[in-house]
Amino acid sequence: MKKNTLKYSFTLVFLFFLIACSTKKNTFLSRNSHALSTKYNILYNGGIGLDKGLKSIQANNEDNFWKILPIEKMQFDENFSEGEKAKNADFEKAETKATKAIQKHSMNIGGREKNYQIDEAYLMLGKARYYDQRFIPAIEAFNYILYKYPESDNISIAKIWREKTNMRLGNDAVALKNIKILLKKTDLDKQTYADANALLAEAYLNLEEKDSAVSKLRIAEQFTKNNEERARYRFILGQMYQAEGKRDSATYFYDAVIDLNRKADRKYMMHAYAKKAQMFDYGKDNDTIFLKTFNKLVTDRENRPYYDVLFYEMGVYYDKKKDQENALKHYNKSLGRKSKDPYLMASAYRNIGNMYFKNTDYSMAAKYYDSTLVKLDPKTREYIYIEKNRKNLDDVIKYEAIAKRNDSIIKVYNLPPTEKKDYFENYIAELKKKDEAKRLLQEKEKERLANIDRNSQAEIPGNGAVNPQSLGKPVEPEGIGMPPGGNDNASSFYFYNPTTVAYGKLQFKKMWGNRTMGGNWRLAGIKAANNDAMNDTISSKEVANPAQDTIVPEKYTVAYYVKQLPTSQTAMDSIGKERNFSYYQLGLIYKEKFKEYNLASNKLEQLLQNNPEEKLVLPSMYNLYKIYQITNPAKAEAIKAEISSKYPNSRYAHIINNKEEDSNSSPDKEYEKWYKLFEEEHFDEVLANIDNLINQYSGDDIVSKYELLKANTLGKVNGLEAYKKGLENVAVNYPNSEEGKTARENLEKQVPILEKLNFTTTDTKNWKIIYRVSNNDTKTVKRIEEAIRVFLLVENYERLTTSLDKYNKTESFVVIHGLKSEAYANDIAGVFRDDKKYKIPDQAIIISNDNYKIVQIKKNLDAYITPKTP
Repeated sequence: MKKNTLKYSFTLVFLFFLIACSTKKNTFLSRNSHALSTKYNILYNGGIGLDKGLKSIQANNEDNFWKILPIEKMQFDENFSEGEKAKNADFEKAETKATKAIQKHSMNIGGREKNYQIDEAYLMLGKARYYDQRFIPAIEAFNYILYKYPESDNISIAKIWREKTNMRLGNDAVALKNIKILLKKTDLDKQTYADANALLAEAYLNLEEKDSAVSKLRIAEQFTKNNEERARYRFILGQMYQAEGKRDSATYFYDAVIDLNRKADRKYMMHAYAKKAQMFDYGKDNDTIFLKTFNKLVTDRENRPYYDVLFYEMGVYYDKKKDQENALKHYNKSLGRKSKDPYLMASAYRNIGNMYFKNTDYSMAAKYYDSTLVKLDPKTREYIYIEKNRKNLDDVIKYEAIAKRNDSIIKVYNLPPTEKKDYFENYIAELKKKDEAKRLLQEKEKERLANIDRNSQAEIPGNGAVNPQSLGKPVEPEGIGMPPGGNDNASSFYFYNPTTVAYGKLQFKKMWGNRTMGGNWRLAGIKAANNDAMNDTISSKEVANPAQDTIVPEKYTVAYYVKQLPTSQTAMDSIGKERNFSYYQLGLIYKEKFKEYNLASNKLEQLLQNNPEEKLVLPSMYNLYKIYQITNPAKAEAIKAEISSKYPNSRYAHIINNKEEDSNSSPDKEYEKWYKLFEEEHFDEVLANIDNLINQYSGDDIVSKYELLKANTLGKVNGLEAYKKGLENVAVNYPNSEEGKTARENLEKQVPILEKLNFTTTDTKNWKIIYRVSNNDTKTVKRIEEAIRVFLLVENYERLTTSLDKYNKTESFVVIHGLKSEAYANDIAGVFRDDKKYKIPDQAIIISNDNYKIVQIKKNLDAYITPKTP
């Protein structure tokens, strides 16, 4: 009977579990069994994966506090490819678990879901896809909840997540509409209400409706229960008010962030202090309170991770206060923290570079600007601006060095002989001090290294230390112990080790003094005699070479420097011209490139005091006039009057007096006229006038255009070498202009290719016949052209064409084009030479199209025809 009871009991239990596991039976047992299994098994593990993935992308997603923070902390790369993007294993796990819960435990009976945990599974599925940047599948998951579970307690959360996903897809207007409908409900809990308003604020920001965004974000900040979110919302509100210039409102919200203290991530608190520092009014606010606040923050060990930010803001404070020493110290402290914020480091490097630039230490400024560019995003405007200034700084460094060197040479050259001697003697005295300081420093370094060596010897057995191998026995006295590196287990022979031998010699000399080889060397008398002998030897050497003490290095003599000075007035004139040109270029660079008007005016004023060449005087005065219009109107009027009185007919006088009304007489229009003549091959006319045009517009930006036009014209007339020299002139004298850069590029890329061109013997299908004629011999030109015209009218089977091409300053070519072979070209030339109807006695030159190009480029027709001359 007992066996039958157990048998029936087992059957009942089996049936019980079978019914409980069924997803087709809508029973209390089935619903709760599947709900519990879904929640505490599958969704629990999926939730762990989701949280882990969320933490991993949060850790890799640093906030950029230099810009207004996004309301949702999670930010994604918008430029990703679905096929190339690696999947996050944690989100994949969460998605797998959610899918498993739906597949195994969904109880869709009669079109309604009976398992009250399935909506949680769909919510997890949507979140996993959202964070994995698969937004379309995420929307499908959220929509399933809305359509299939209208009575779910997660319905509002699902709507918010759906609209978040819509915003990721760029549907901000749709998100706004749907969230506004959601907010009309009055039964939302506080956190859901806060999330909905935060979402609205983000949508308004995307649509650039900032006022609406602020009002919604303030509501979200008031209702959220999460202190982390509250701190973030307050910080963003502070940023938005700061961007609008509403300092008091911004300060209120930054203070509200600070008041949260440890209730939220400390980064919000530290950056709130930094933002307040950025709004510091250096004319009205209390310096003592500012310094006290930041010094207190720096002394708090808890703030160590944010020392980079705090030191940077302290550096900015001292920089604004013109305290460069403290500013530099704090900037370097900030950099020393090796911040993870690249823009913070870039800003510190940039500000230090600006300090050196203002102090005219351009080489150091250039180095810091280089470091700035390494840390900046190349796609930003700031990067482009600093890169441009950095390139201009190369020219500043170059011209400042020339100006400084030549000023020094001119100054010393003009000194009377006695003052010149005093000048060099003072320089030599300073040089000796520097050399002596360097020598003492080297000696100290040697002594330091020797002390380190002696300290290391103290641990060697025999130097007063305990030998670990002696097991407590006394060690041998100094001088008898093992040398460095020596030990009982050494495998090398003593005299094979030079270090050991040298050490042994030193120890012997310490112990016994100077000894000569021989018997009884231990006796004291022998030691004394040896010492006397050594002293006598030294004394005799000193007496025998007294001149060694009187030898003076050449760099310590006045004559060494005097002989390096120029000796001719021609050389000094050249140095002066180079110096003046450098001053002029510096004035233009500071004015045009850096907008440093004080530096620019100083350079131009100094130039005018140096009695420069006439062509630099008027342009310098005009540029000073333009500078003083901005910085000193009274001086501008004085310069205007001077230009008008001294140079009344100059173009600059017309400009400043508003007399240049005819647009056709503008520099650009004038240049277009001459460039058109160049294109029409009126090279002689262009060359005859180009120098006068360069002098007329001297100091104007358009001069570089005329110089490049001159180089191109010379190349057309005189060939490649003349073209190369012309480009070199433009590249050297106008390095900052577009024309100078073009010339430099052509010199580096185009000219080397042209120089390598050589005549080719390759059989081509494009040949020419050319006749050399003088540019002034119009009679011969007409005779040849008429003969060719008659021939082409009668026998033009190959559709030949002709042209008159310039060759050089004295010669041109009458050219027949379109010949298909060299043989046919020779036949045509023979007809022109022998037929009485044409009778062209001039030499016909047969040349391929490729070789003709080389002749025109290098002007080497004689080299081409020489081998052909019998």
